[in-house]
Amino acid sequence: GAKYVSPFIGRLDDISSEGLNLIEEIVTIYNNYPETLNTKVLVASIRSPLQVSQVAQMGADVATIPPKIIKQMIKHPLTDIGFKDGIF
Repeated sequence: GAKYVSPFIGRLDDISSEGLNLIEEIVTIYNNYPETLNTKVLVASIRSPLQVSQVAQMGADVATIPPKIIKQMIKHPLTDIGFKDGIF
């Protein structure tokens, strides 16, 4: 009956456990029972832009993303070079 389940993947990674694997397992299980399990997957303790992309591809419903990671997602060195060189 829970509305959300919130695995902290960064903290799992910190103790040498695969946080992303847990997300994949949870999403798969919940998708196997769509009529009875309406719980949303809220991924927490994201540590990189790559993890944001990975959990989205796995089907996570929500993610808490630190401001530092959001800034990294919108800033890319090749984009900066393009602006500097007048390409954009």
